[in-house]
Amino acid sequence: MSTQAIESLSEDTVRRIADERDEPEWLLETRLNALSALETADLPDVIQTPGRRWTDLESLDFEALVDPLNQSDATERSAGDDEVVVLPFTEAFDEYGDVIEANFGSVLDPEHNYLTALSVALFTTGTFVYVPEGVDVEDVTVRAEMNSRSLFSQTLVVAEESSSVTILESIESGDSAVDGDRYFSNLVEIAAGENSNVQFGSLQNLDDDSYTYSLKRGVTDAYATVDWIESNFGSKLTRSDVETELSGDGSESQIVGTFFGTDDQHFDINARVWHQAEHTTADLVTRGVLDDVARSVYEGVQDVGEDAWNTSSYQRENTLMLSDDAEADASPKLIIHNHDTEASHSATVGQVDAEDLFYLESRTIDSHTARNMLVEGFFVPVLEEIAVDESRDDVQELVLQRLQ
Repeated sequence: MSTQAIESLSEDTVRRIADERDEPEWLLETRLNALSALETADLPDVIQTPGRRWTDLESLDFEALVDPLNQSDATERSAGDDEVVVLPFTEAFDEYGDVIEANFGSVLDPEHNYLTALSVALFTTGTFVYVPEGVDVEDVTVRAEMNSRSLFSQTLVVAEESSSVTILESIESGDSAVDGDRYFSNLVEIAAGENSNVQFGSLQNLDDDSYTYSLKRGVTDAYATVDWIESNFGSKLTRSDVETELSGDGSESQIVGTFFGTDDQHFDINARVWHQAEHTTADLVTRGVLDDVARSVYEGVQDVGEDAWNTSSYQRENTLMLSDDAEADASPKLIIHNHDTEASHSATVGQVDAEDLFYLESRTIDSHTARNMLVEGFFVPVLEEIAVDESRDDVQELVLQRLQ
């Protein structure tokens, strides 16, 4: 589905962004190619059921939402170890320009769809993370505040052979002086070298005037691991795509997702993995809660290629609805082209178990507290899958805030 052109967006706008950041010529060309792609690019596909498109991206007024020359953010980056490089792109080009040029756009095609092209053409913030061979670092953090009507962010992670890194990013709304709707775009690409291990945790908690699009994609070399923790609590409408291409023999990926919707929030959550090599393993786990008139749609895809011998691939998604007016749909998919595969997928949508609620109430626990206890218990299985303590604590805290 295509979208309307943004009349205020021009080549001059893109050149001004690149000039202000003193970017190399190759990146300017990448931006301009992305800008040109907007003329024919389609919006991301959305799940459809008979008579209904679950997510309405076509109605977004990008002319009003996008203000490319007035982007503003406050971002704190912490490396935790001198051996790992954690820099904004503007500070990384001089010393690491060759590494950035070799990897930027190699994992995530800038022209993948209309929203990726828009983001690559206009991004002004983001982070370059470079983990040299053999380096092991656990506490890389990127904490950002959005202080403008629109903000486009780009992150590139390059993990060399036998390296290991844990990265935690978060985004929340800052400057309250910005009135009206906002738009935040977040693209992340991870190039995981042989025998490397990358854990990437992301927490989105923007205000309810925001529209959010994120696409995070990783590609693995032999025996590499890319694990994702994707948590969405804020924003009026969230479209979240997390993808891993298992290209190296013996590589692995886990995608853990959580979301909690209240009021009229809408979540479009997607987890996808492509098994392209032998002896690869994937585990997709998502749990979400909806209250009031919140809505969610989930698609999980496990695609096993012809050469992906001895594949193990598992997927499970569960949505708990606390209101009769909440809505959820789930579409787990297995696409298998190799018979030497062990795979399963499941999805459930339901309400709080009446018998469990009655049991707690019969023990003199009031109904509100009893319900909250069951919701906390509902998240336990997915919290147990989050190996990073700080990320798990952040999710738990936000769940408790929503319940209060």
